[in-house]
Amino acid sequence: MAGSLKPFEQGLKEERDGFLYLVTTPESRALRHAFFGERAASKIPDVPSDTPTRKIEKIAVIGAGTMGGGISMNFLNAGIPVMILETKQEALDRGVGIIRKNYENSAKKGKLTQEKVEQRMGLLSTTLSYDDIKDADMVIEAVFEEMGVKEIVFKKLDEVMKQGAILASNTSTLDVNKIASFTKRPQDVVGMHFFSPANVMKLLEVVRGDKTGKDVLATVMQIAKKIKKTAVVSGVCDGFIGNRMIEQYSRQAGYLLDEGALPEQVDKAIEKFGFAMGPFRMGDLAGNDIGWAIRKRRAVDKPDIQYSKTADLLCEMGRYGQKTGAGWYDYKAGDRKPYPNQQVNDMIVQHSKDLGITRRKISDEEIIERLVFALVNEGAKILEEGIASKASDIDMVYLTGYGFPLFRGGPMLYADQVGLYNVALAMKKYAKGYHGEAWQTAPLLQKLADEGKGFND
Repeated sequence: MAGSLKPFEQGLKEERDGFLYLVTTPESRALRHAFFGERAASKIPDVPSDTPTRKIEKIAVIGAGTMGGGISMNFLNAGIPVMILETKQEALDRGVGIIRKNYENSAKKGKLTQEKVEQRMGLLSTTLSYDDIKDADMVIEAVFEEMGVKEIVFKKLDEVMKQGAILASNTSTLDVNKIASFTKRPQDVVGMHFFSPANVMKLLEVVRGDKTGKDVLATVMQIAKKIKKTAVVSGVCDGFIGNRMIEQYSRQAGYLLDEGALPEQVDKAIEKFGFAMGPFRMGDLAGNDIGWAIRKRRAVDKPDIQYSKTADLLCEMGRYGQKTGAGWYDYKAGDRKPYPNQQVNDMIVQHSKDLGITRRKISDEEIIERLVFALVNEGAKILEEGIASKASDIDMVYLTGYGFPLFRGGPMLYADQVGLYNVALAMKKYAKGYHGEAWQTAPLLQKLADEGKGFND
């Protein structure tokens, strides 16, 4: 601008000075990090770029629910035929109806022509029989998130699918190695964790089992590009990269309620930081009953992990979120805006009394630090365990799947910019407070802090 308003040489100098200033800002570093991180995510250290891939021309999807339908749309959009399998005709009809409705809505908004709608629907077929999907090159199951159900499905797939077919699970938390063990071809089994709504969300967590073939990984990464997803490879652990980290974030959100905050303050603080939505709005959108089911499973598998009881009390009130019109907030028909509920706030305050906690004023700065640093600490453990191969992979998961602000570059880069010494210092402070056991500093984080380094150095 200065170049056109001032004498040419002076204008050029001012523009150059402005550019050099902007290049050094944290926002500039974050955006460049995201640009290169997206490209780096497709590179797997021990899978060479010339690894042979398998031909994927036909897809089968098990389950016509929300996830199954969304997953199918990705492939239909890319011109790849899909066959959806269900156990009941009504479920199939309902699922296909939702897919058509989604396409029709896009056509009404001018994003698709009616010809394209029919073209995509023409690539979709349905069946009630496993025999009809045996020739598919890849099958993705999107059934109920319970190991017993997955076992039935994968034993059946092992029996009917052709040799060389890729058997993928859309599980969000379950052990992919165990799922692979239900088959006689564990080298063909991989996790493909799509995020809801699967036809919209950019992230695809590709979960690599101990025996997953390199050609399978290379093929899945290639197909992810074709369906316009950002694919990030994760090793096998409970919750993989994204959900394992978000659990620690959610635990801190619950503890903040016990100590003195209310859902609206927590959500507003983290949204002001730049998140698309806070933890309580996110819970209402996803369904609070899903978290409730996970906590019940944790009570059996990992009884030492403690949570605030407020989320369980909320579910006992029947407040599951937007789908019931009532969660941490109230919702009106056709309106996604959250309205604070006095009954919920009273429940939170009463729960603090029952715990013998004197509620205190909590600053927005503390809310942001506790939520974000909980992500960072778990991310450091994930890096150290080799679940993620590089810090930028973790950042890509959070930028493309969890609404982390792009201009902050993801949790690991943000921690680098704050300084790992400062992050570790804050964690030590919180370790002296309520549920301080949750703040055991990850050894990698402490090591890098002591050395004056960052995760991305």
